[in-house]
Order: sequence, then structure tokens, then C-alpha cells
Amino acid sequence: MAEETSPPQAKGTTNLAAQGLDDELVPAGFRLRPDPGTRTLAGGTVITGGYPIRVLRLSPAGARHVAGWWDGAPVPGSAKARALARRLLDTGIAHPVLDRGQAERPEVTVVIPVRDRHAELARCLAGLAPLIPGPSRVIVVDDGSADPDAIQSVAAAAGASVVRRPVSGGPAAARNTGLAAARTPLVAFLDSDCVPGAGWLDALLPHFADPAVGAVAPRIVPHEAGRTWLARYEGASSTLDMGRRPSIVRPGSRVPYVPGAALVVRRQAAGTGFAEDMQVGEDVDFVWRLVASGWRVRYEPAATMGHQHRVRLREWFSRRKDYGTSAAVLELRHPGAVRPLYASAWTAAAWLAAAAGHPEAGAVVTGTSTALLARRLARVTGEAWPIPAGSAAWRLAVAQAGGGTLAAARPLGSAIGRTWWPLALPAAIAVRRLRLPLAVLVLAPPLLDWLDRRPPLDPARYVAARLLDDAGYSVGVWQGCVERRTVRPLLPVLRGRDRHLCAVIYEGPG
Repeated sequence: MAEETSPPQAKGTTNLAAQGLDDELVPAGFRLRPDPGTRTLAGGTVITGGYPIRVLRLSPAGARHVAGWWDGAPVPGSAKARALARRLLDTGIAHPVLDRGQAERPEVTVVIPVRDRHAELARCLAGLAPLIPGPSRVIVVDDGSADPDAIQSVAAAAGASVVRRPVSGGPAAARNTGLAAARTPLVAFLDSDCVPGAGWLDALLPHFADPAVGAVAPRIVPHEAGRTWLARYEGASSTLDMGRRPSIVRPGSRVPYVPGAALVVRRQAAGTGFAEDMQVGEDVDFVWRLVASGWRVRYEPAATMGHQHRVRLREWFSRRKDYGTSAAVLELRHPGAVRPLYASAWTAAAWLAAAAGHPEAGAVVTGTSTALLARRLARVTGEAWPIPAGSAAWRLAVAQAGGGTLAAARPLGSAIGRTWWPLALPAAIAVRRLRLPLAVLVLAPPLLDWLDRRPPLDPARYVAARLLDDAGYSVGVWQGCVERRTVRPLLPVLRGRDRHLCAVIYEGPG
């Protein structure tokens, strides 16, 4: 297998430490709010939440600080308190409370790469007109359009400047051309099929009051309500829409990446920019290199960006396949970040036992892992072993081990439908007793998604569209694996239950 790995810092981003910034300390005066999934136990000295879930043990003083932050108190000036606040933000246990009334807004240059999309560009620029006037603040990068005069005319009518590339180099090269021409502290990259609305930057710019934040992305939503079944599906389940909940962005988080279709970046962090040898997935690679360099990237759904989705079946399916081909390149550059399934080895063993027709063995495996986890967590919650059934450690262990094993059906089904179906289908044909379990696992994720989203589309057509979506992506994944001669994007990651929980003891400010 080819090893095409490159160091995370290669080709682009600037290391946070090189800027002389202390990335472990949140600025004094910041305010935090808890994530909806955050819970406190043991009188506030144990806090759990984030994704994947963490358990933190705080000193009594640290617990008082956190209780105050949840009530709206600002982060004080002490280094320990600011380090604790950083940990809560980085784990996803907390999110920043944005100050939208800040006196000075940082200057932003909007960069729009485009190739031959005259009408889309005109609509995008029309949305920017009331927000960022001035020809030096909006840069259109013409990436080798067949009719450069048309691009120039559209940009000039909106008061934007144009930088022309005589030969198309793809989205990464076009964005880098705009980045090199920008002179403001922040650069907002917008694809030409984005349709900005009034105030789309208002919820993004306050994040940059934290000097460790290198990039922020809005939620991408359909510009217009869909009429066809595919348009309605895309409006509810677009791969560009990262959901309703804010998040820290990094591999393994609730929001593992954000698309480059709309992304505001600190120019100081961007370095030389995007990897120009990537024609797809270059935005994911860029974000992950920012994270690897120490910068924080945030997803802010309070800001929305309209987008003209692809809703014609052939080009939609082709685009899904293109996305899949990036998996191999991304996995080779960021080992372990692009896998079909991340699960506890205990969970995998329980499901394998159940699939083999021995659910009682699966129950024993889950019960054993729950007990072992409860014993480990008792050291974090401060409870002496053996502990009573209703203790905090037992409740956490049951929720994580027992509930996690049941909840694993969803990602397991997604892995089968999205990556492994070329192997699962022959197995179901050959082994009769696998047919029903595999069918249930494959159908469960789209049905649960339909229940979660309640889209304007009946369950049958939503499930059909989701399966088609997964099939297109899977074709691309396998194609990329063949081209790069690697099977790593096809392999799951199995780990111990304790490691998945990431339980740590953290002594907060004294």
C-alpha cells in the first residue's frame, strides 16, 4: 500500500505557537455557556459532556468558577481559571457567549473563486453589496473562465476587483490567489453559488476576539425551498449543512470538519493556504491542518449562508462520488481521521456476538464493560469501590457503556451503507441469517435521520435518497482507495472503553 503521508503542518497553515500566542488561556472577560449535553455531578465537582464524552473532576474552587460561568459570570484573570475555560471550550463541554456589540469590527476581505458561473456570481455579489462596500474589500478570482469579460463585467457592476488566473488551477489555487491579494486581518472565502444575506458575518466575527481562533464557519442552508424530491432531500440533509448545534471543529468532534464554501479565516493563521494538489477535500485538509497547528476552528450555526444546492440527479450523484474520492487522500495525510467507524472494542464484540446469533453473550460483554468502566469512573467521581447501583459512577458507566452499545447501531449501520456495502451485500446473499440484521442496520440510520429532521419529504423517498447518497459516496471511497492503493479508509478504529470516554482528572483553580 502506498504511504502518501505528509506532516500536518505541510503546505499552508501557520503554527499558533510561532505567533507568540498562548493557546491554553482564554482571554479574561470571556463568557461561557454549557453545551446542552453537559451535566454536573457530585456537587459540581464532576462535569461530563463534549463529543466524544469527557469526564472532568474539578477542585471545589474550580467547580465554583464553572457554576458562576453557567450563571453568566465572566472568566477571571487568573491563569488557572483561563486554562480551565479553554479546556471546557476545546472539549465541547462549553461554548463562547458572543459579544455582538463589540465596538470595533475587524476588517474582512471577501474572496470569491469562480469559473464560468456568471449568474451565480452576480447573485453572490448582490448579497454582499449592502454589507461590505468598496472595491478593495471584495476580490473575485477568475479561475481561467472561458469568457473572462463576462466575469469582469459582473464584478465591476458590483464594485468588486478581479484577479484573473489564465489557467484554471482548481478551488484551492483560486482561494490561495485571493488570500495572497488580501491585506485585511480576516479573509472570508465564499463559493460563487453562495447567496449571502444581511448580517451573516455578525455571529462569526465575535469569535475572533479569542486570539486562538483561526477560522469560523456558518451553517449552510438552501437558498430556496426545494420543489423536487431531491431538492427537498438536499435541503434537509445536505453534506454542507453541519447541523443546528455549535461546536468546536476537529477530527472526532461532533462537527469534524466544515466546508470551504463559506469560511472566515484569520490571515495570520492561514499561511500559504490550501493544498493546490487536491481538487476535492482541500477545504477539509485545510481545516485539519489549522487544528493540527494549534488553532481553534469553530462552527457557528447562529450565522447562516444561503447556498444554491445541486439538485439534478446526475450532477448531484457525481458530486457525492467526488466527495468520496477525497477519503483516501485525506486519510493518508491525516492518519486515523477518515474511517467509516469509530467504536469501543467492547461495543464491537457485543455486536458481533449478537449478529452471530448469541445476544446473551453480547449482553454479558456489555455488562462486563459497564462494570469495569464504573470502577474506573469511581476514581474520578471520588466514590469508594464497591459503589452502590445508583451512584454517579454507575449512572455514567451505564449511559456510556450500555447506552453507547445500543447507540452504536446507528454509526454501524452508516458504515455498512456508506462504505462496506460491497462486502456486506455478498455476505447477506451467502449467509441467510445475516440478511435481516444487515437490512435493519442499513435502514436504521436514514429512518432515524428522518425522525430527527422531519423533512418535507415522506419516509420512503427520504430513505431512498439517503441510500443513493451513501452509495455515491461509497463508490468514490472505493475508487479513491484503488487509485491511492490503500485500504485505510475502509478500516474501522477500535479502542478501549476508557480511552473512548477520555476520562481525566483535572484540578481546577484553587
